This record gives sequence, C-alpha cells and structure tokens, in this order.
Amino acid sequence: MKKTVIFLLGSLIVLSCSEVKQKKELKPNIIYILADDLGYGDLSCYGQQNFQTPHLDNLARQGMKFTQHYSGSTVCAPSRSSLMTGLHTGHTPVRGNKELEIEGQSSLPASSLTLAELLKEAGYKTGAFGKWGLGFIGEEGDPNKQGFDEFYGYNCQRMAHRYYPPYLWRNETKEFLDGNDWTNTTTYAPDKIQEATLRFIEENKDTTFFAYVPLVLPHAELISPNDSLLQQFEGKFEEKPYLPTNPYTSDYGPDIIPQQYCSQDSPYAVFASMVTRLDAYVGQIVTKLEELGIKKNTIIMFASDNGPHEEGGANPEFFNSAGGLRGVKRDLYEGGIRTPMIVVWPDKVKAGSTSNHISAFWDIMPTYAEIAGVQLKSETDGISFLPELLGHKEQKKHEYLYWEFSERGGRQAIRMGDWKAIVYDLQKDPNPKIQLYNLAEDELENNDISSEHPEIVSKMNQLMKDARVESQLFPLFN
Repeated sequence: MKKTVIFLLGSLIVLSCSEVKQKKELKPNIIYILADDLGYGDLSCYGQQNFQTPHLDNLARQGMKFTQHYSGSTVCAPSRSSLMTGLHTGHTPVRGNKELEIEGQSSLPASSLTLAELLKEAGYKTGAFGKWGLGFIGEEGDPNKQGFDEFYGYNCQRMAHRYYPPYLWRNETKEFLDGNDWTNTTTYAPDKIQEATLRFIEENKDTTFFAYVPLVLPHAELISPNDSLLQQFEGKFEEKPYLPTNPYTSDYGPDIIPQQYCSQDSPYAVFASMVTRLDAYVGQIVTKLEELGIKKNTIIMFASDNGPHEEGGANPEFFNSAGGLRGVKRDLYEGGIRTPMIVVWPDKVKAGSTSNHISAFWDIMPTYAEIAGVQLKSETDGISFLPELLGHKEQKKHEYLYWEFSERGGRQAIRMGDWKAIVYDLQKDPNPKIQLYNLAEDELENNDISSEHPEIVSKMNQLMKDARVESQLFPLFN
C-alpha cells in the first residue's frame, strides 16, 4: 500500500513539473494589426481632436506607445514587403506599387523568408486577413505560398480601392459577396474580413497562432455603411464634397472603373466613421481574446503602413492626420513614414508606458524570432526591440534607418540618430541637393541646415550609396 501511495505521489509530482514546464515554455499568440494610410495623428491617443479612438487608446493604456516608429515605406506594397521580410527598401524585393495587368502586384520571390514562414517554423498557426498586395493568387507571392495557412481578403491593392467589391479571396478561391455587383452596394467587405479574423482566433484558441490583420481602413475610397458609426458624424463638419467631376472618380454602376474612387458628399464624416470602425474592430478583437481567456498570452501590435492619403476626398490637413509632421503618403518626410505603434503584452510590457526608441518595420522580424525562440536564418536590416518591450537596459540601437522610393522622380531618406537627410528628384539630377534636419530641434523638418554641417551631409551621402543594392524591377535611377 505504501509503495502504491509513493508511486502515485511521484506520478503527480512528475505531472505537476511537466505542467509547470509546459506553461513556462508556452509561446505567446501574436496579432499584428496594420491600418492602411492611417496618419501618425489619426488616433486620439496620438493627438486627434476631431473624433475619438477609445479602443486603441485603451490599448495604449494597457501597453507601450511608440513615438518614433517608422513604416517600411511611404506606400503600400514596399512597406508590407519590408514588414514581411525584415529588410528595408534598399534590400527588400518589392520596392514600389508595380501592378499586374488585370489583378495583383509584383510578387515576393519564393526565396524570401517571411514573418509567416518564420513563425510556422516555431509551431504557429498562421492567418492573414485584409489586403495582401505582394503577389497574385497562384504565383510565388501568393500568401498561401509565403507561409500563411489561411488568407481571406483582397489579394490586389487596386481592388482594395473599393469597399463593395463583387468578391474577396479565400485562399485560392473567389468568395462572392451577397448583393455586390459593381452597381449595388450591399455587403461591406471590411465587415466580412473582420468576421474571418475573429473566426480564426476562435478556431485556434487552443493552439499558438499568428494573425496578420492588414486592414483596408481608412484607405480611399471614402465610403461607409449608413449605420450608427457614420450617423454620429453626419453634419458635424463643414464638408468639401468629392465630386463626380474629379478625374479619379468613378461611381458604382455599369461604367465603373474599379481602381478609381466613388464620389462622396460628406468625405470628412465618412473618414471619421472609417477610423472609428477600425477602432471598433480592434475592440472586437480584444473582446474575443478576453472571452476565450487567451488575452494574457497574446501580444497585440498595431501600426500603419504609411502616412495619411489625400485620395478620394480625404483631407489630412483638416484632420491634422500627420500629427503636425511634414508630409503625407508618398513623402519621405516624417509625415509620410512615421507611424503610431502600440504594443500590448500583459504582465510583460509595462502598462501605460511610452517608448522613444527609434525602430522600423524591418525590426519586427528579428523581434518575433526572439519572442518565438527561433533562429533567424535570413539576412535582416532589423534589430530586435524585445529588450525595449520588456524594459531591459541593453536595447541595441540602429546606426541608421534607410528608405528609398523610385516613384515621384526618385527619393531617398536616412535617419541617423537625430539627423535626418532627404533627397528628392534623383532621376532629374545625378547630384541632387541633400536636405538635412535635426529632428531633436526641428521635428517638423522646417529648417534645412545642410549648409551648416557639410561633414554630416557627406556621411549621409555615402550611407545612401552603401545602404542599398540596385533593383531591376524598381530602379531608383534612370
């Protein structure tokens, strides 16, 4: 009898130790939410005064708010390529919005290691819900061929200009939306994508998952369902209608041009409702985690792919969408590339904290590798900022951050500490003037001090040459 009791006690101790070990080694779920064309100042926790974003504000209170985080680029596809590959635009494969003839964009090559592939290696179930823009269905850039077990949403950026498309993609299958036929607007696509996101979280509550949620909101076109989210803003602003006579306007109907935008009588009210809807989606994701009892072991990251847009009747100046920073989408000034970034990880990231650490999209991959406990087997321009998240003092810093943009005449920018160098019109002048700003003293980039610091200009010039490898698909120079 004594032997039996001792055996049972020993078994219980072994099981108990095993459970403790499993809990200790349990990897966190990761949800990365990416807004589309949301400016640095479009959240009320970052200064927005015209409307409130209570759910994102609450996230900021629960976690860490970054003040100097940067997107991968100043437009959609290269920014997402940088995020997925851990490489800045001097090295990442997709460096611009190069469109396919019918539907889709230039592909990430099969050789690229993506965030999804990295986390699959670590045992994560992976899903992407929203806008992809890095390779058409069936090609090597297809999200299912880049590490995602499940994809639902827009494959093509141009199709994502419309919020009432006839279909969305579920993996490699078109899933048609009730009532939508380019004339009738019945099913609001972002709502369907949100349903798929919540379903993925619920279905994988007992596994370890990575949910990449590249929302379409608040990208143009400006259109919302006529529900309570829109009605609260009707009549609130003195509107400047976006008229059908605008050359980039094409209304729903038999002659629609899908890649353009609908006209809008109340663009300001609609824009405010779209950011409010985005905020509500974030709240629903948090609520789902709480209902499932998995919030404590889930990291939520939120950012935007670039600065605020001006298409479809949007007015970033009216809303101070760039938070007072200079520039908008397609600029390499701060307003075009600095993004709000919030990270929540209960009991790990200090609630209500603010970080001035200088970081960028290409840091996400090495950070996730360290969190997941896997070795990063590809080249990266990034540095893990996990020490910053955990409040450790040994956080490494970048020597510099680099961006290039082959459109708009060719543009480059570098941030080195507080120094920021910018070059425009590279394709017109082989020796263009380098603008220089000290962001510690001139965050709004109003005063070009290049003539006062020739030695800094010379170093920046050399870094712009050394930081990149020329791309045949996206040549920076003529």
